[in-house]
Amino acid sequence: MASNTKKKPFGRLFIMGACTLALFVGLLTQQDFINANFGKGGYYAFLPIITAFVFSYFHGAFTSDFWTVLGIEAAKKKGGK
Repeated sequence: MASNTKKKPFGRLFIMGACTLALFVGLLTQQDFINANFGKGGYYAFLPIITAFVFSYFHGAFTSDFWTVLGIEAAKKKGGK
């Protein structure tokens, strides 16, 4: 009998969780450096944007894996255009 269960991404969950934790720890412990450099203007104005994208990627991947491990998935659309 074939099993219809998917392998849960525990490894990826822990890796993305560790990366997310490291990013937040770095953000909170290096506030003086961040404030000094992110507000300089010019090309430094891209640093907050890049930082937001990096946080978004790792935190989003962690959250997605977290819900997958818990067994909560998005509903599938039926039919449609």
